[in-house]
Amino acid sequence: MNENPELSVVVPVFNEEGNVSELYARVTAVLQKTGVAHEIIFVDDGSADASLERMGELSARDPRVKVISFSRNFGHMQALCAGLDHAAGKAVITMDADLQHPPDLIPALMAKWREGYEVVGTIREEATETGLFKSATSRFFYWLMSRISGTKLPRGAADFRLLDRSVVQTLTGMRERARFLRGLIGWIGYRQTFLPYRADPRFAGQTKYSLSRMLRFALDGITSFSSFPLKLATYVGACIALVSFFYAAYAIYIRLFTDRAITGWASVLIAVLFVGGVQLIFLGVIGEYLSRVYEEAKQRPLYIVRRKIGF
Repeated sequence: MNENPELSVVVPVFNEEGNVSELYARVTAVLQKTGVAHEIIFVDDGSADASLERMGELSARDPRVKVISFSRNFGHMQALCAGLDHAAGKAVITMDADLQHPPDLIPALMAKWREGYEVVGTIREEATETGLFKSATSRFFYWLMSRISGTKLPRGAADFRLLDRSVVQTLTGMRERARFLRGLIGWIGYRQTFLPYRADPRFAGQTKYSLSRMLRFALDGITSFSSFPLKLATYVGACIALVSFFYAAYAIYIRLFTDRAITGWASVLIAVLFVGGVQLIFLGVIGEYLSRVYEEAKQRPLYIVRRKIGF
């Protein structure tokens, strides 16, 4: 076994028993053509199916396959972090296990790396079958992140990328818990370029990203890289105060200079409900930031490894 591979391929796995063998076969076939000394690191993120058994069988047949098994499900970002922590290659490629990230693009990623780029990212081209809602929300998220965070985040950026060893060392030194890797990579800089790709259909199984997980992912990204939601509370409060001032002036005018009765209760009720709703929303925003401070203050590990195979 090569102790110093040129390339490490990191693959987070969560209930992907139908995909890991096919992924291994395709990645290995591509890398054998290039002649690159490599290792493949599967990170089992607490799978409840036979994913760990399938990966263990691959490691028994091929010493270049290594497996990290978590004690429970810690999340996709933590699985990527564990793979980067354990990767030994001069370059590291991260990709998903569902085969929507095409292994055939690996030689192109490495060619850009050899040209001197330290981060070679990929941008997913939207397929015609992508739903209108998903497409619209994705566009809005990347637009919002670019506007409020100051971090370069191309629309459609994926977790299928190549990182130079220097970049990996920088990332592994950043141990924040609310990890948004796409934002972190944009924030650290280095020489970056991007390649487009068309996602293949999922080979087997079901997607793990429900609407609620996508919303959580977007919220983590926004709160990790921008304090704008907190500042927005100030702006909205100032606007409400200004409107209230004009309304109060209007009410005083009606009372002193006209004999028209002020209807009162309906407008007051609406104003109270509106202001109360805005206050509750921004209390929630403050709570999101406080929860992140709370999690960071506990200093718990990002993940717990139950078992390693092949190391």
